[in-house]
Amino acid sequence: MKKISFSLAAAGMFVMGTTTASAAMLQEEAEASKGFTQVLKEQFIQGGPAFMGIVLLCLILGLAVAIERIIYLNLATTNSTKLKQQVEDALASGGVEAAKEVCRNTKGPVASIYYQGLDRVDEGIESAEKAVVAYGGVQMGQLEKNVSWLSLFIAIAPMLGFMGTVIGMIQAFQKIAAVGNLSASLIAGDIQVALLTTVFGLITAIILQIFYNYIIAKIDSIVNDMEDSSIALIDMLAAHKK
Repeated sequence: MKKISFSLAAAGMFVMGTTTASAAMLQEEAEASKGFTQVLKEQFIQGGPAFMGIVLLCLILGLAVAIERIIYLNLATTNSTKLKQQVEDALASGGVEAAKEVCRNTKGPVASIYYQGLDRVDEGIESAEKAVVAYGGVQMGQLEKNVSWLSLFIAIAPMLGFMGTVIGMIQAFQKIAAVGNLSASLIAGDIQVALLTTVFGLITAIILQIFYNYIIAKIDSIVNDMEDSSIALIDMLAAHKK
């Protein structure tokens, strides 16, 4: 009888262990089957609405500024070589007014600079050059509009994350001081919130930094194009005046 009871107990323990292992495996499979967005959503909720909401707002506003700038810069990009040839042909065939008409029908800062230079050519080459330089500065300001906000969001997002981390750690130590003993389960939630805010702040900054670098590179490309085109325009006007 004792042997039978021992065998039954061992079998019961084996069944319970198998059931527990199976449940753990099912839970792991369920966690693995979750999509990236679902896991991200859960982690975001666990991070707390206070700082996570502000970090999310920084991400949304930063993306809005980045998308607006990218659209504007792509529309501002002009085939300057083609425009230069068209303006040169128009100057040779129809004079200044024909060249101005070409610039009016072309979008972008390069065409606008060409138009300003052509509009002042009757006052002399020096006046045209001053107009080109002055209007080039105006166009650069338009290209860089709102980019400073994007850099601000890049700086603020990780700072907010670190602030959430500090506040979470302070709350954890306050609980330790109140209870009087160190328990991992007591402070695990506060530490998790602290780390999650830092992670999401850094993720936000990384995403916005990629867009920022692309925008800056695009602006530099357009500005270089504007400078080369300005020099080419002055040369064309000088040759036309001879």
